[in-house]
Amino acid sequence: MTILGVCVISALMLAMVGCHGARQEAGTVVVVLESSPNNLDPRQGTDAQSEHVGGLIFDALVKKDQNYNLKPWLATSWEQPDALTWVFHLRDGVRFQDGRPLEAADVMWTIESLMDSKLAGLITAKSGAFAAVDRMEARDRLTVVVHMKRPDAGLLFNMSDGLFGVVPRGAGSDFGLHPVGSGPFRFVSQAQDKEVVLEKFDGCWSERAQGTENREQNDGEKIRRLRFEVVPDTITSALELQKGSADAASNMLTLDMVYGLRDAPGLETASGPGSNVWYLNFNVADPALKDKRVRQAVALATDRESIVAALWRGHARLADTLLPKGEWAAAADAQLAQYPHDPGRAAKLLEEAGYPARDGVRLRLTLKISQDETARLLAAVLQQQLRAAGIELQIRSAEFGTFYADVTHGAFQMYILKWIGSNEDPDIYRYMYSSGSFPPKGANRGHYVNARVDALLAKAAAESGPEAEVRTRREMDYDEIQAILSDELPTIPLWFPDNVVVHTRRLQGVVSHGDGNFDFLRDAWVR
Repeated sequence: MTILGVCVISALMLAMVGCHGARQEAGTVVVVLESSPNNLDPRQGTDAQSEHVGGLIFDALVKKDQNYNLKPWLATSWEQPDALTWVFHLRDGVRFQDGRPLEAADVMWTIESLMDSKLAGLITAKSGAFAAVDRMEARDRLTVVVHMKRPDAGLLFNMSDGLFGVVPRGAGSDFGLHPVGSGPFRFVSQAQDKEVVLEKFDGCWSERAQGTENREQNDGEKIRRLRFEVVPDTITSALELQKGSADAASNMLTLDMVYGLRDAPGLETASGPGSNVWYLNFNVADPALKDKRVRQAVALATDRESIVAALWRGHARLADTLLPKGEWAAAADAQLAQYPHDPGRAAKLLEEAGYPARDGVRLRLTLKISQDETARLLAAVLQQQLRAAGIELQIRSAEFGTFYADVTHGAFQMYILKWIGSNEDPDIYRYMYSSGSFPPKGANRGHYVNARVDALLAKAAAESGPEAEVRTRREMDYDEIQAILSDELPTIPLWFPDNVVVHTRRLQGVVSHGDGNFDFLRDAWVR
């Protein structure tokens, strides 16, 4: 049976199940997650669930809009008096969920604890984002001055939502067990592999500023309590939505399941173009994969267009770079090496790399994935497609925590994941490909090293001067970086799926956001 056939049967199974209904507690919304957040400390959590749930608990200094532009958030304004100095002016009247005021000392502690692992006992991949910071000072209660060792044009983006959250001064390495932020929801409890519970924080500054405390006028009431229920099986999640025992699933169901639920009573779908990118990453230190011809052969053997048509029903855009379309530094297709589906050319490259066919098999590789249903379907399709080029693909699936630990420790030949939010700025290339970003200091998990890429990354980060001129020079640097990466191919960018939130009609005001975050829960209401 084909993978597409399995998808169709799954959708039919969903359509056959009756909707029995389930009455939720007033003001409570249940959202299904495919896995538990690894760490709700925004300094340490780098997985999608940690960033999405944590984004409701914490606030960043700046916030991305739908076009990836940075706007004031906790910082009402900022300036650069010179290339090595940033001055941030904080919003007055912001309080943490335990009542303490959020001040300059808290912002300083957050950054300093990322810079110095001894200060709070943190070992985190996010530390590399602040490697260019020399020291900080509090000019007054609401003014933070950041002094740099060298210019870093990506600093502001690394203080934005999804990547950064201000924690109270003194927060240590176990802070993620009982996180306290300034966002619209406060932490109540977490049971690993079961649930995370949040409650509305009535003292949240952003709620007051935007007037969302008057949600009752929208023929409903504001969300008082959020319960994130961990349901690894997507069919079970779909059934929970049908029965009304769950209210929302974001980017979790396969498109076949979404299609099967399109006419289900009591359900609606909010969708739109997404910036999150699926990618296949190689361990370039592996004996077989250190030869770029082998990596290129994998790309040529992969029929991305047919996968998008079958698994995403066309609701995804092919990716040639990690940056989404419209991002200012994204290289044009004409600047990048292309890999149209060509298993014959893939087999020829493998032959040149020293892998002759023996009983139809030239090379055996292992692909690691999580137990996410879409990832498992995708892996099965890749297994079939790569076979045509003589590559025998073995699939190793594990629950997300185990899988992610293997990925971060370099225990893989290949893996499939998606970037959430952090690919909306070209600093993703430093984080993922700099030779100084090997874990735990970054996300160069495949141990890719290229001296020219390192030099270009340093040059792009250090550009200074008038904004328009800086952007032009940085764009040229990043174009060359992307061209090198498209040739050497330490990563195969796959596609940008649409964001899809399936939700009950009980939950209203749901708007799909470009990076797939949970901001829709800030503004939604229940009826």
